[in-house]
Amino acid sequence: MGKQYYVDEIMGQVLARNPGESEFHQAVREVVESVQAVIEKNPAFARAKVLERMVEPERQVMFRVPWVDDRGEVQVNRGFRVEFSSAIGPYKGGLRFHPSVYLGIIKFLGFEQVFKNALTTTPIGGGKGGSDFDPKGKSDNEVMRFCQSFMSELFRHIGPDTDVPAGDIGVGGREIGFLFGQYKRLTNTFTGVLTGKGLEWGGSLVRTEATGYGLVYFVTRMLQDRGTDWKGKKVVISGSGNVAIYATQKAQELGARVIAMSDSNGYIVDEEGIKLDTVKRIKEVERGRIREYIDEHRSAQYVEGWKGIWSVPCDIALPSATQNEIDAEAAEQLVKNKCIAVGEGANMPSTPEAIEIFLEHGVAFGPAKAANAGGVATSALEMCQNSMRLNWTFDEVDQRLKQIMNAVYDQCTGAAEAYGAEGNLVAGANIAGFLKVARAMMAQGVV
Repeated sequence: MGKQYYVDEIMGQVLARNPGESEFHQAVREVVESVQAVIEKNPAFARAKVLERMVEPERQVMFRVPWVDDRGEVQVNRGFRVEFSSAIGPYKGGLRFHPSVYLGIIKFLGFEQVFKNALTTTPIGGGKGGSDFDPKGKSDNEVMRFCQSFMSELFRHIGPDTDVPAGDIGVGGREIGFLFGQYKRLTNTFTGVLTGKGLEWGGSLVRTEATGYGLVYFVTRMLQDRGTDWKGKKVVISGSGNVAIYATQKAQELGARVIAMSDSNGYIVDEEGIKLDTVKRIKEVERGRIREYIDEHRSAQYVEGWKGIWSVPCDIALPSATQNEIDAEAAEQLVKNKCIAVGEGANMPSTPEAIEIFLEHGVAFGPAKAANAGGVATSALEMCQNSMRLNWTFDEVDQRLKQIMNAVYDQCTGAAEAYGAEGNLVAGANIAGFLKVARAMMAQGVV
């Protein structure tokens, strides 16, 4: 079977069954193209239709979420949970509340989660969920009423040994609290059914910092392989949410100078180095906009329109905002400005064309399913602590996170080398994740 024929056959099925879901198509194509060499070496996978089963979710749940706003008006949103693969453990993956959410985005995120979770070396499967509800501009009471309505349906489909959601865009500590409270009320159980919980009620230290820290630990290994480190490097990080903030913190600790951050309106550039305390206060406490940063720091400038952030010259780029934010044009600009490494903090923030440009020009590239696995890895550590009724110290969890990210990197480089794609961490991540899930599926029969 020729490589292109196999890819076209699988993609033909995916396109026919999932029309209009472009993000999902993109995620599947990347994996299918990467693992073709694995299928050729392991014909039993082809006979058992492992990949054909893998691209089809085990379960998709879509439901109505009615709630009442502060004016007394009834609002109706749509809720989703896609449980993609339980081959190596209970479904695990975040909930996203954002107006852009539809079934295709949830499927793309859930599919990516399967491989990301496999790479963490922890026993968790892949899933994702969310709603087209927008928490931005809503009162705490409106968010609470929405979360309670959302959980009133979702609780039927989740559990500590079945499916363990976490947060994502639009779902932070406030939302997790409201969701957990409603789950506990409906089931009369206090379990580790959600991760990202508050420290006083079952949460884990480092969970808040985990995705950003893990991203920096992964990129550290990429830099070490090039004989360098973070000291003195100029870094541009898109976004100003949880991932961006804690990637900034860890990069600064390691001697880097983070000079730009963004939100959905625009970006700031501070050549003296971003003052993280100001960003944290604006974004985490005041829930304000990134442009407010320049009111306090005269060394900074604000530029309307977030896409321009990739024109800012830097040594290292960490896209940590949203999917497909770096296109071919942005990638060319980064290459032109002599960027040496790109680490994906968001889910699939680089288009296929952009990734091709990075690889062609020798830019070290850390794909999301490996580089941003720190969040879900620490969620798995939170599940572990919940099961044991224990709380580990910050240093204990941070050390375990660092070990996991090193293991993720080693798996990616090892798999890439074994299948003739040395140095290509995209192929390595897809192959290593696929092999773990495929072997589990083979062992469990046609289910």
